[in-house]
Amino acid sequence: MAERDNNRRGNRRDRDEAPEFADRLVAINRVSKTVKGGKRFGFAALVVVGDQKGRVGFGKGKAKEVPEAIRKATEQAKRQMIRVQLREGRTLHHDMEGRHGAGKVVMRTAPEGTGIIAGGPMRAVFEMLGIKDVVSKSIGSQNPYNMIRATMDGLKKEQSPRAVAQRRGKKVADILPKRDEAPAAEAATEEA
Repeated sequence: MAERDNNRRGNRRDRDEAPEFADRLVAINRVSKTVKGGKRFGFAALVVVGDQKGRVGFGKGKAKEVPEAIRKATEQAKRQMIRVQLREGRTLHHDMEGRHGAGKVVMRTAPEGTGIIAGGPMRAVFEMLGIKDVVSKSIGSQNPYNMIRATMDGLKKEQSPRAVAQRRGKKVADILPKRDEAPAAEAATEEA
């Protein structure tokens, strides 16, 4: 009976500990070293991991075999995850820029139904993060490592209205623009 209880506890612990993470292989690079007997190959993998509910991370791994490089990259990505607040669970709260080295990325919020408008490595980050609508542009470096680092830099800068209001000691309603007044003001200027 004690053995059965231990199994139950172990299974419950496994379910609670390991939330499901999705991963995406962004780039794999083969490098060769010429030695006396010929060439030795090594592989470097770049992986993005996320729970598609606001957490994302990336990692790189190097090994003599591709699967081992991917495993190392995935483990590193899980250790380096960040949490990003999403608006309505589908887009960013505000527009932002991210930089790393020569890489620069611009990310903008988008209305519902826009989809993910992003290239290669940035698309992988947004999909693993769980963003459904975003418009982004990569300016500068096309290196996938720099693009992902620039994207992560921009995502770290994002702040939700609740966090800004709390920091300023105001209410969320005071921070956000009034939606009802904006169309009325536009209609008044069109009539004049």
